[in-house]
Amino acid sequence: MARLLPPHIATITELRVPHKVLARSGGKPVAILKNSAVVGYLVPNEAVNQVEHRAPTLDEVKESLERTRDAAQPVLDYLKDK
Repeated sequence: MARLLPPHIATITELRVPHKVLARSGGKPVAILKNSAVVGYLVPNEAVNQVEHRAPTLDEVKESLERTRDAAQPVLDYLKDK
């Protein structure tokens, strides 16, 4: 069985009243189960707002491009002729 990341779970049937599921979770993500298997996650707005978003620095962008260059190069070569 897969390990569930959030501590709260709900069934597809319980999602008929989603506001109750969200209220019970206390602002934390909820794993949605169907037949005891995870089919998705419901993430309340409060949980999303806890994440601090920031723009990457130029050095971080360059580093990311360098790391993915080998994987992206065939696509770039293909698009060069288009």
